[in-house]
Amino acid sequence: MNKKYQNGFFLFGLLVLIIMASQLDFRQAWEGIQHAGYWFVGVLVLWAFLYMMNTASWYLIINTIGNEMGVCRKCKVGFWWLYKITISAFALNYATPGGLMGGEPYRIMSLSPKVGTQRASSSVILYVMTHIYSHFWFWLLSVPLYIITQKMTPLTYILLPIIAAVALVAIWFFLRGYKRGIAMTGMTILSHFPMVKKWAAPFIERNREKLAEVDEQIAALHNQNPRTFKLAVVLELLCRVASTFEIYFILLVIMPGVTIPQCILIYAFTTLFANMLFFMPLQLGGREGGFLMSTEGLSMTANAGIFVALLVRLRELIWTAIGLLLIKLDKKEK
Repeated sequence: MNKKYQNGFFLFGLLVLIIMASQLDFRQAWEGIQHAGYWFVGVLVLWAFLYMMNTASWYLIINTIGNEMGVCRKCKVGFWWLYKITISAFALNYATPGGLMGGEPYRIMSLSPKVGTQRASSSVILYVMTHIYSHFWFWLLSVPLYIITQKMTPLTYILLPIIAAVALVAIWFFLRGYKRGIAMTGMTILSHFPMVKKWAAPFIERNREKLAEVDEQIAALHNQNPRTFKLAVVLELLCRVASTFEIYFILLVIMPGVTIPQCILIYAFTTLFANMLFFMPLQLGGREGGFLMSTEGLSMTANAGIFVALLVRLRELIWTAIGLLLIKLDKKEK
Protein backbone atom coordinates (compact mmCIF):
# COMPACT_ATOMS: atom_id res chain seq x y z
CA MET A 1 0.00 0.00 0.00
CA ASN A 2 1.12 3.55 -0.72
CA LYS A 3 2.88 4.96 2.34
CA LYS A 4 0.76 8.11 2.25
CA TYR A 5 -2.50 6.15 2.56
CA GLN A 6 -0.96 3.86 5.17
CA ASN A 7 -0.02 6.86 7.33
CA GLY A 8 -3.47 8.36 6.78
CA PHE A 9 -5.21 5.23 8.07
CA PHE A 10 -2.83 5.08 11.03
CA LEU A 11 -3.15 8.74 12.06
CA PHE A 12 -6.93 8.75 11.75
CA GLY A 13 -7.26 5.60 13.82
CA LEU A 14 -4.79 6.89 16.40
CA LEU A 15 -6.69 10.17 16.78
CA VAL A 16 -10.00 8.40 17.36
CA LEU A 17 -8.34 5.92 19.74
CA ILE A 18 -6.96 8.79 21.85
CA ILE A 19 -10.41 10.44 21.94
CA MET A 20 -12.07 7.18 22.98
CA ALA A 21 -9.42 6.43 25.61
CA SER A 22 -9.88 9.90 27.09
CA GLN A 23 -13.50 8.99 27.85
CA LEU A 24 -12.39 6.07 30.02
CA ASP A 25 -12.13 6.24 33.81
CA PHE A 26 -8.60 4.83 34.20
CA ARG A 27 -8.96 4.27 37.93
CA GLN A 28 -12.12 2.24 37.44
CA ALA A 29 -10.51 0.42 34.52
CA TRP A 30 -7.45 -0.56 36.56
CA GLU A 31 -9.65 -1.77 39.42
CA GLY A 32 -11.62 -3.85 36.93
CA ILE A 33 -8.44 -5.44 35.52
CA GLN A 34 -7.18 -6.23 39.03
CA HIS A 35 -10.52 -7.78 39.96
CA ALA A 36 -10.66 -9.88 36.78
CA GLY A 37 -7.04 -11.01 37.15
CA TYR A 38 -5.91 -13.74 34.75
CA TRP A 39 -9.41 -13.96 33.24
CA PHE A 40 -8.79 -10.63 31.50
CA VAL A 41 -5.59 -12.05 30.00
CA GLY A 42 -7.71 -15.00 28.86
CA VAL A 43 -10.08 -12.56 27.12
CA LEU A 44 -7.19 -10.93 25.22
CA VAL A 45 -5.81 -14.31 24.15
CA LEU A 46 -9.29 -15.45 23.11
CA TRP A 47 -9.51 -12.62 20.61
CA ALA A 48 -6.19 -13.61 19.07
CA PHE A 49 -7.88 -16.93 18.17
CA LEU A 50 -11.13 -15.25 17.07
CA TYR A 51 -9.21 -13.08 14.61
CA MET A 52 -7.63 -16.28 13.25
CA MET A 53 -11.12 -17.60 12.52
CA ASN A 54 -12.03 -14.33 10.76
CA THR A 55 -8.81 -14.56 8.75
CA ALA A 56 -9.46 -18.21 7.83
CA SER A 57 -12.87 -17.28 6.41
CA TRP A 58 -11.44 -14.41 4.33
CA TYR A 59 -8.42 -16.53 3.28
CA LEU A 60 -10.77 -19.24 2.02
CA ILE A 61 -12.77 -16.73 0.01
CA ILE A 62 -9.68 -15.10 -1.57
CA ASN A 63 -8.21 -18.37 -2.79
CA THR A 64 -11.51 -19.80 -3.97
CA ILE A 65 -12.72 -16.71 -5.80
CA GLY A 66 -9.55 -16.55 -7.93
CA ASN A 67 -9.57 -20.24 -8.81
CA GLU A 68 -13.29 -20.35 -9.60
CA MET A 69 -12.92 -17.56 -12.13
CA GLY A 70 -9.64 -18.93 -13.51
CA VAL A 71 -7.83 -15.75 -12.48
CA CYS A 72 -4.41 -15.40 -10.90
CA ARG A 73 -3.99 -19.01 -9.77
CA LYS A 74 -0.40 -18.32 -8.75
CA CYS A 75 -1.26 -15.31 -6.59
CA LYS A 76 -0.87 -16.77 -3.12
CA VAL A 77 -1.58 -14.63 -0.08
CA GLY A 78 0.19 -15.59 3.13
CA PHE A 79 -2.17 -16.48 5.98
CA TRP A 80 -0.20 -14.61 8.67
CA TRP A 81 0.13 -11.50 6.52
CA LEU A 82 -3.64 -11.64 6.03
CA TYR A 83 -4.04 -12.15 9.78
CA LYS A 84 -2.18 -8.90 10.39
CA ILE A 85 -4.37 -7.04 7.84
CA THR A 86 -7.51 -8.52 9.47
CA ILE A 87 -6.58 -7.22 12.92
CA SER A 88 -5.79 -3.75 11.54
CA ALA A 89 -9.03 -3.68 9.52
CA PHE A 90 -11.14 -4.51 12.57
CA ALA A 91 -9.23 -1.86 14.55
CA LEU A 92 -10.17 0.74 11.93
CA ASN A 93 -13.79 -0.46 11.93
CA TYR A 94 -13.95 -0.04 15.72
CA ALA A 95 -12.61 3.50 15.42
CA THR A 96 -14.63 4.64 12.41
CA PRO A 97 -18.14 6.11 12.52
CA GLY A 98 -20.18 3.89 10.22
CA GLY A 99 -17.86 0.95 10.86
CA LEU A 100 -17.08 -0.40 7.39
CA MET A 101 -15.87 2.96 6.06
CA GLY A 102 -12.44 2.42 7.62
CA GLY A 103 -11.46 -1.23 7.65
CA GLU A 104 -12.82 -2.41 4.30
CA PRO A 105 -11.05 0.19 2.12
CA TYR A 106 -7.88 -0.71 4.04
CA ARG A 107 -8.39 -4.39 3.22
CA ILE A 108 -8.88 -3.67 -0.48
CA MET A 109 -5.91 -1.30 -0.75
CA SER A 110 -3.63 -3.73 1.09
CA LEU A 111 -4.69 -6.78 -0.91
CA SER A 112 -4.90 -5.19 -4.39
CA PRO A 113 -1.11 -5.23 -5.11
CA LYS A 114 -1.09 -8.99 -4.50
CA VAL A 115 -4.21 -10.21 -6.32
CA GLY A 116 -5.51 -7.28 -8.37
CA THR A 117 -8.20 -4.70 -7.60
CA GLN A 118 -11.22 -6.68 -8.85
CA ARG A 119 -10.33 -9.85 -6.97
CA ALA A 120 -9.46 -7.87 -3.83
CA SER A 121 -12.74 -5.93 -4.01
CA SER A 122 -14.77 -9.08 -4.64
CA SER A 123 -13.17 -10.97 -1.75
CA VAL A 124 -13.68 -8.08 0.68
CA ILE A 125 -17.32 -7.57 -0.36
CA LEU A 126 -17.90 -11.30 -0.03
CA TYR A 127 -16.20 -11.47 3.35
CA VAL A 128 -18.19 -8.51 4.71
CA MET A 129 -21.40 -10.07 3.40
CA THR A 130 -20.50 -13.37 5.08
CA HIS A 131 -19.57 -11.61 8.34
CA ILE A 132 -22.89 -9.73 8.47
CA TYR A 133 -24.85 -12.76 7.20
CA SER A 134 -23.52 -14.86 10.11
CA HIS A 135 -24.71 -12.19 12.56
CA PHE A 136 -28.30 -12.53 11.31
CA TRP A 137 -28.11 -16.32 11.66
CA PHE A 138 -26.73 -15.87 15.17
CA TRP A 139 -29.59 -13.53 16.15
CA LEU A 140 -32.16 -15.86 14.57
CA LEU A 141 -30.82 -18.92 16.43
CA SER A 142 -30.80 -16.95 19.69
CA VAL A 143 -34.60 -16.60 19.55
CA PRO A 144 -35.41 -20.30 20.16
CA LEU A 145 -32.55 -20.45 22.68
CA TYR A 146 -34.25 -17.68 24.68
CA ILE A 147 -37.63 -19.42 24.47
CA ILE A 148 -36.13 -22.71 25.71
CA THR A 149 -33.95 -21.36 28.53
CA GLN A 150 -35.63 -18.18 29.78
CA LYS A 151 -38.99 -17.16 31.20
CA MET A 152 -41.14 -15.38 28.62
CA THR A 153 -42.68 -11.99 29.42
CA PRO A 154 -45.27 -9.89 27.56
CA LEU A 155 -42.42 -7.79 26.13
CA THR A 156 -40.46 -10.80 24.85
CA TYR A 157 -43.62 -12.20 23.22
CA ILE A 158 -43.57 -9.03 21.10
CA LEU A 159 -39.81 -8.55 20.58
CA LEU A 160 -38.75 -12.10 19.72
CA PRO A 161 -41.06 -12.52 16.68
CA ILE A 162 -39.91 -9.10 15.39
CA ILE A 163 -36.23 -10.07 15.75
CA ALA A 164 -36.86 -13.43 14.04
CA ALA A 165 -38.79 -11.79 11.17
CA VAL A 166 -36.12 -9.14 10.55
CA ALA A 167 -33.37 -11.79 10.64
CA LEU A 168 -35.23 -14.00 8.14
CA VAL A 169 -35.79 -11.11 5.74
CA ALA A 170 -32.11 -10.14 5.97
CA ILE A 171 -31.01 -13.75 5.37
CA TRP A 172 -33.23 -13.90 2.26
CA PHE A 173 -31.76 -10.60 1.01
CA PHE A 174 -28.19 -11.82 1.47
CA LEU A 175 -28.90 -15.14 -0.27
CA ARG A 176 -30.29 -13.20 -3.21
CA GLY A 177 -27.16 -11.05 -3.23
CA TYR A 178 -24.91 -14.14 -3.13
CA LYS A 179 -26.71 -15.69 -6.13
CA ARG A 180 -26.81 -12.59 -8.32
CA GLY A 181 -24.05 -10.37 -6.95
CA ILE A 182 -24.52 -7.21 -4.93
CA ALA A 183 -21.97 -4.66 -6.21
CA MET A 184 -24.14 -3.25 -9.02
CA THR A 185 -27.29 -3.43 -6.87
CA GLY A 186 -25.56 -1.61 -4.02
CA MET A 187 -24.24 1.16 -6.25
CA THR A 188 -27.66 1.54 -7.93
CA ILE A 189 -29.28 1.96 -4.50
CA LEU A 190 -26.67 4.59 -3.59
CA SER A 191 -27.42 6.47 -6.81
CA HIS A 192 -30.90 7.28 -5.44
CA PHE A 193 -29.62 8.94 -2.26
CA PRO A 194 -29.51 12.77 -2.49
CA MET A 195 -26.08 13.15 -0.87
CA VAL A 196 -24.20 10.71 -3.12
CA LYS A 197 -26.24 10.28 -6.31
CA LYS A 198 -24.16 12.90 -8.20
CA TRP A 199 -21.08 10.81 -7.52
CA ALA A 200 -22.64 7.33 -7.74
CA ALA A 201 -24.33 7.63 -11.16
CA PRO A 202 -21.14 8.64 -13.08
CA PHE A 203 -19.18 6.00 -11.14
CA ILE A 204 -21.59 3.28 -12.33
CA GLU A 205 -21.26 4.39 -15.95
CA ARG A 206 -17.44 4.46 -15.79
CA ASN A 207 -17.12 1.13 -14.00
CA ARG A 208 -20.07 -0.87 -15.27
CA GLU A 209 -17.88 -3.68 -16.64
CA LYS A 210 -15.77 -3.86 -13.48
CA LEU A 211 -18.85 -3.95 -11.25
CA ALA A 212 -20.28 -6.73 -13.42
CA GLU A 213 -17.04 -8.68 -13.02
CA VAL A 214 -17.16 -8.23 -9.25
CA ASP A 215 -20.76 -9.49 -9.22
CA GLU A 216 -19.76 -12.45 -11.39
CA GLN A 217 -17.03 -13.39 -8.91
CA ILE A 218 -19.39 -13.01 -5.94
CA ALA A 219 -22.02 -15.24 -7.59
CA ALA A 220 -19.36 -17.80 -8.55
CA LEU A 221 -18.51 -18.63 -4.93
CA HIS A 222 -22.13 -19.40 -4.04
CA ASN A 223 -23.21 -21.04 -7.31
CA GLN A 224 -20.09 -22.96 -8.36
CA ASN A 225 -18.57 -23.82 -5.00
CA PRO A 226 -21.37 -24.02 -2.41
CA ARG A 227 -19.24 -26.10 -0.02
CA THR A 228 -16.68 -23.30 0.26
CA PHE A 229 -19.47 -20.77 0.75
CA LYS A 230 -21.03 -22.84 3.54
CA LEU A 231 -17.66 -23.39 5.21
CA ALA A 232 -16.95 -19.64 5.24
CA VAL A 233 -20.39 -18.97 6.77
CA VAL A 234 -19.92 -21.71 9.38
CA LEU A 235 -16.50 -20.32 10.34
CA GLU A 236 -18.00 -16.87 10.90
CA LEU A 237 -20.98 -18.28 12.80
CA LEU A 238 -18.66 -20.34 15.04
CA CYS A 239 -16.67 -17.16 15.63
CA ARG A 240 -19.86 -15.45 16.85
CA VAL A 241 -20.55 -18.33 19.25
CA ALA A 242 -16.92 -18.44 20.45
CA SER A 243 -17.07 -14.68 21.10
CA THR A 244 -19.53 -15.35 23.92
CA PHE A 245 -16.73 -16.93 25.94
CA GLU A 246 -15.42 -13.39 26.48
CA ILE A 247 -18.55 -12.60 28.49
CA TYR A 248 -18.37 -16.00 30.18
CA PHE A 249 -14.77 -15.43 31.34
CA ILE A 250 -15.60 -11.97 32.71
CA LEU A 251 -18.81 -12.98 34.50
CA LEU A 252 -17.12 -15.97 36.13
CA VAL A 253 -15.22 -13.46 38.27
CA ILE A 254 -18.40 -12.14 39.92
CA MET A 255 -20.97 -14.86 39.08
CA PRO A 256 -19.51 -18.39 39.31
CA GLY A 257 -22.91 -19.85 38.44
CA VAL A 258 -23.22 -18.12 35.05
CA THR A 259 -24.07 -20.41 32.11
CA ILE A 260 -23.05 -20.45 28.44
CA PRO A 261 -26.67 -19.98 27.17
CA GLN A 262 -26.95 -16.83 29.31
CA CYS A 263 -23.71 -15.48 27.81
CA ILE A 264 -24.89 -16.28 24.27
CA LEU A 265 -28.10 -14.32 24.87
CA ILE A 266 -26.21 -11.38 26.42
CA TYR A 267 -23.87 -11.25 23.44
CA ALA A 268 -26.72 -11.62 20.93
CA PHE A 269 -28.81 -8.82 22.45
CA THR A 270 -25.81 -6.53 22.98
CA THR A 271 -24.50 -6.89 19.40
CA LEU A 272 -28.01 -6.39 18.03
CA PHE A 273 -28.45 -3.17 20.02
CA ALA A 274 -24.91 -1.94 19.25
CA ASN A 275 -25.32 -2.55 15.50
CA MET A 276 -28.44 -0.40 15.54
CA LEU A 277 -26.05 2.42 16.54
CA PHE A 278 -23.46 1.55 13.88
CA PHE A 279 -22.77 5.21 13.11
CA MET A 280 -21.03 5.79 16.46
CA PRO A 281 -17.24 5.31 16.71
CA LEU A 282 -16.38 2.26 18.83
CA GLN A 283 -20.21 1.94 19.18
CA LEU A 284 -19.73 4.19 22.19
CA GLY A 285 -22.72 4.01 24.52
CA GLY A 286 -24.59 1.47 22.40
CA ARG A 287 -22.56 -1.51 23.55
CA GLU A 288 -22.64 -0.41 27.19
CA GLY A 289 -26.40 0.13 27.03
CA GLY A 290 -26.81 -3.27 25.42
CA PHE A 291 -24.88 -4.99 28.20
CA LEU A 292 -26.93 -3.24 30.89
CA MET A 293 -30.29 -4.10 29.30
CA SER A 294 -29.34 -7.69 28.43
CA THR A 295 -28.00 -8.51 31.90
CA GLU A 296 -31.03 -6.95 33.59
CA GLY A 297 -33.29 -8.80 31.16
CA LEU A 298 -31.72 -12.06 32.34
CA SER A 299 -32.27 -11.13 36.02
CA MET A 300 -28.65 -10.16 36.63
CA THR A 301 -27.54 -7.05 38.51
CA ALA A 302 -26.71 -3.77 36.81
CA ASN A 303 -23.21 -4.03 38.31
CA ALA A 304 -22.65 -7.21 36.29
CA GLY A 305 -23.53 -5.34 33.08
CA ILE A 306 -21.26 -2.43 33.96
CA PHE A 307 -18.36 -4.77 34.81
CA VAL A 308 -18.69 -6.69 31.53
CA ALA A 309 -19.04 -3.48 29.48
CA LEU A 310 -15.93 -1.96 31.10
CA LEU A 311 -13.66 -4.94 30.44
CA VAL A 312 -15.00 -5.46 26.90
CA ARG A 313 -14.29 -1.79 26.17
CA LEU A 314 -10.76 -2.20 27.53
CA ARG A 315 -10.22 -5.25 25.33
CA GLU A 316 -11.41 -3.31 22.29
CA LEU A 317 -9.07 -0.42 23.04
CA ILE A 318 -6.08 -2.75 23.48
CA TRP A 319 -6.73 -4.67 20.27
CA THR A 320 -7.44 -1.42 18.40
CA ALA A 321 -4.03 -0.13 19.52
CA ILE A 322 -2.42 -3.41 18.38
CA GLY A 323 -4.16 -3.17 15.01
CA LEU A 324 -3.00 0.42 14.47
CA LEU A 325 0.56 -0.54 15.40
CA LEU A 326 0.45 -3.35 12.82
CA ILE A 327 -0.48 -0.78 10.16
CA LYS A 328 2.79 1.02 10.83
CA LEU A 329 4.72 -2.26 10.78
CA ASP A 330 3.28 -3.26 7.39
CA LYS A 331 5.93 -3.06 4.69
CA LYS A 332 5.34 -0.82 1.68
CA GLU A 333 4.40 -2.75 -1.46
CA LYS A 334 6.57 -2.14 -4.52
